[in-house]
Amino acid sequence: MTHGRKVDQRPVLGLTMGDPAGIGAEVIAKALAGREVGRLCRPLVIGSLPVMHKTVRSLGLPLRVVVVEGHDRPLGGRGELSVLDPLERPIGRFRMGVAAKNTGKASVAFITKAVELAELGCIHGIVTGPINKEAINLAGYHYPGHTELLADLTYSKEVGMMILGGPLKIMFVTTHVAIRNLSGALTPELVGKAIRLADRALRDQFGVVRPRIGVAALNPHAGEAGLFGDEERKTILPAARRARAAGIQASDPLSADTLFGKAVRGEYDGVVAMYHDQGLIPLKLVAFGKCVNLTVGLPIIRTSVDHGTAFDIAGKGVADPGSLIEAVKLASRLAVAKLHGKVH
Repeated sequence: MTHGRKVDQRPVLGLTMGDPAGIGAEVIAKALAGREVGRLCRPLVIGSLPVMHKTVRSLGLPLRVVVVEGHDRPLGGRGELSVLDPLERPIGRFRMGVAAKNTGKASVAFITKAVELAELGCIHGIVTGPINKEAINLAGYHYPGHTELLADLTYSKEVGMMILGGPLKIMFVTTHVAIRNLSGALTPELVGKAIRLADRALRDQFGVVRPRIGVAALNPHAGEAGLFGDEERKTILPAARRARAAGIQASDPLSADTLFGKAVRGEYDGVVAMYHDQGLIPLKLVAFGKCVNLTVGLPIIRTSVDHGTAFDIAGKGVADPGSLIEAVKLASRLAVAKLHGKVH
């Protein structure tokens, strides 16, 4: 028989600061100053303690910054902002809104610590603040973004980025690839991987029993029988057919100008987009500021904001925490489902 205080059922989520020169600390502080995040989870900020102190003071928020050095103290007290700082020495001087080696190194250290805690079971999921790709490369970490770094840290072979907003759930075949290089970057294997990951996410994390996946074409009118390009016939269609042979309900390549409208109306549970803007333009049109990035294929839960470090407004106090709050909502929901055995 258990006596005393009721066991706190809220999952513990690690919120990584992202690049200290960006808006990560600001959106975290603003989100934690409200009540919604605290109702959903017990947040642990993994980032620079001095930066969080300075951010809370400059914003005039009613928060008390609490240092967390181990895992023995309860988290989530009202009005508290719990911070675990993994840095062996302070970041040093940096300018807000400017990419630098020291801030890039720090942002990777925050992510690395969060992954370690998640794999140990100390936290139930990660919500990442935005990093700056130039800064992490200056620090010697040659990754195009979070996804590839997380894949390496967790030794995951097949991962991908799904972004959710409003009625849309979009998996990307490529992300940060120049338009002129797209045709050569697309392969049946990459398209097939995106279709598999979309199916996996929709089944395992969103409970869709038989996901209907709309596969976007690359060219106008799906190539118009080769008149406007042959990537559909040579690359995308073979991948879709292989997916169907494996039991996945994937469409033939469909013209993007109609596919996203069909997905919004519920004709498809998810969409596979060929490139960054193809998926993000319709997604941000219907859910700007409320989109969430979900990494599929990791052994841990990871969600993220849908925006970057926003160096142009960093330090000005005007950043919107809406996307971070949405990322916390999704991570909390997935963590609760996993803890109750509803997520594979």
